[in-house]
Amino acid sequence: MAGPLNGIRILDLTQVLFGPFATMLLSDLGAEVIKIERPEVGDIARGNGPLVRGVSTYFLSLNRGKKSITLNLATQRGVEVFLELVRSADALIENFTPGTMEKLGLSYETVKEHNPKVIYVAGSGFGQYGPYADKPAFDVIVQAMGGIMSITGEEGGPPVRPGASYGDIAAGLFLCIATLAALQERNVSGEGQFIDISMLDCQLTVLENALVRYLNTDEIPHAIGTRHPVISPFQAFETEDGYVAVALRGGLKDQWPLFCVAIDRVDIIDDPRFKDGWSRTVNYKELEPILTDAMKSKTTREWVDELERVGIPCGPVNNIAQIADDPYTAVRNMIIDVNYPEAGTFRVVNTPFKFSRTPSVAERSSPDLGEHTQDVLKELLGMTPEDINTLRDAGII
Repeated sequence: MAGPLNGIRILDLTQVLFGPFATMLLSDLGAEVIKIERPEVGDIARGNGPLVRGVSTYFLSLNRGKKSITLNLATQRGVEVFLELVRSADALIENFTPGTMEKLGLSYETVKEHNPKVIYVAGSGFGQYGPYADKPAFDVIVQAMGGIMSITGEEGGPPVRPGASYGDIAAGLFLCIATLAALQERNVSGEGQFIDISMLDCQLTVLENALVRYLNTDEIPHAIGTRHPVISPFQAFETEDGYVAVALRGGLKDQWPLFCVAIDRVDIIDDPRFKDGWSRTVNYKELEPILTDAMKSKTTREWVDELERVGIPCGPVNNIAQIADDPYTAVRNMIIDVNYPEAGTFRVVNTPFKFSRTPSVAERSSPDLGEHTQDVLKELLGMTPEDINTLRDAGII
């Protein structure tokens, strides 16, 4: 069965991570995503290691299910072919430095003349306007400037980059949401529009309570390890053989008494310093040694069993191999096999979308460079083999 975006066609001019992650999600949802790449070079992520049997696992993780065509947009004929493709597209998504598309002759105004209903999404590090618009953007730079690195890591330690490309991934999610929203709005208005997605805007958005706390208290948040800045205990603790994450519910159903019984410290249940989640946070320096000593007395598995028995949310701190092999991952079908005709089978992460009637699909590999050029030009533009060979001989495709 077709996915929920079946019938939607997207021209994908993105590369590396931010944009390709967003367009992969749209592909998972059933959209036809046509990835436009430079002849002979392609998305620079194709060269990112590790390479397994000649395939970039980095590229594979961000481009499954797409079609790839090569097109030289630095030539007038290449631009003309692209604008012909625009006529049948629902959305165009790019993540070049602002101004690049204008230099290519592919501004929103130009594209709109060929398809007034197209959704034109421009993703960039710092937006289409503002003091940093021309600044090159990479995940670590955006994370650094956005403040997330200053609140990540151990208290008193240096800034730490989260273990995933948080700046790219967050922006990709917002870009995907914005595209879906614009497509829905077009169903009502019949009109396309331009969307400006800034990675740094997205970083400010996902700072959630850290930024709002500062704006209203003037207190600058700092790194506190795995702890929550408002509720305690709400963190990872070292155990006898590893780490366990514990998150107490607060409010009217505060689980503090249950937790104190579990760690064999009933003597601190009624301590006024620890009466609620915020008080425990304010007085954490006094509370920390009590909790850390208690949690080292049992293994991670023993703590999970004990705390789950009394209804306290908890879980082991897994490494990547452990979550890959977890029964949950298998039952939820989150690891699947995709096949490359010449390179064989690869294991990849499945899409998280699960629909009852219009299932999303991720069981397709990422495309070879230009794999679908001939098919797309023939099917969408009606080009003959001779037309295609002429473009190829001229270095257009």
